[in-house]
Amino acid sequence: MMSIGVAFASRCLLVLLFLPFSALDKLLNFAQAVGQAEAVVTNRILARGLIAIGFGVEVLMSAAILAGIADRAAAVVLAAYCVATALLWKQFWKTPDFKLRGVSRGRDVFWDFLKNLALAGGFLVLASGTNAAGVRAFLDAPLASSHPYRLVHSPGDSP
Repeated sequence: MMSIGVAFASRCLLVLLFLPFSALDKLLNFAQAVGQAEAVVTNRILARGLIAIGFGVEVLMSAAILAGIADRAAAVVLAAYCVATALLWKQFWKTPDFKLRGVSRGRDVFWDFLKNLALAGGFLVLASGTNAAGVRAFLDAPLASSHPYRLVHSPGDSP
């Protein structure tokens, strides 16, 4: 029973940023989230749509990962989401004060950029396992569950 708890806790930690925190922030501070999106897209309707899509991705994909339902595909979607948000909203290369030493807003954004990429890597490991056989298993059946809470490993399961 402890192994199931550890598996669930690991998944909770992986999605914790999105569910509940980022999703809840989008609800509670929708206008500010739209304002942030407008920094990338100037069309207000498109910015609102991006925030709504982001909310859906964060809630639905996180729930799929926690439930173990099409969790590998959900992990790939969240990995892509992390990379997209890093490229769109963590543009350290555009900050005028990026430097390696001393006070630097650009360096802070750089660390956020790297954290998004690292989180994407964690989701990709969840999707495909830690070896080439896991990648092949994902490619063969991308919507299959990884069966995260099963205690006995079955011959068709991905590594």
